Amino acid sequence: MIDAFIGGWKRSFDYTGRTKRAEFWWFALASAIVSVVLLIPSSGTSAISNFFGTIYSLYAIASIVPGLPLAVRRLRDIGKPWPWILIGLIPLIGAIWLIVLYAQPSIA
Repeated sequence: MIDAFIGGWKRSFDYTGRTKRAEFWWFALASAIVSVVLLIPSSGTSAISNFFGTIYSLYAIASIVPGLPLAVRRLRDIGKPWPWILIGLIPLIGAIWLIVLYAQPSIA
């Protein structure tokens, strides 16, 4: 999981190639764990809560940088062109459709 997370960040600007299903989901799990770890102490009104809230917000915005190329490479791995990522803009159904696409096995 840690290797997939670090690898995702290292390939943040690489839109070429492919991302295997396991690498994609391990990165997603690690990113979710980091988000929860930052979000839990941010509940409350103290200065520490505000600090963790700010750090969480910065992480949430920064995680877009490796997440987008990772998603594009994953779609390429299942044989779909990159514009398929835009299907996620359709409320609810688009997000479900993308999750189904991400879960598809790799081609060849």
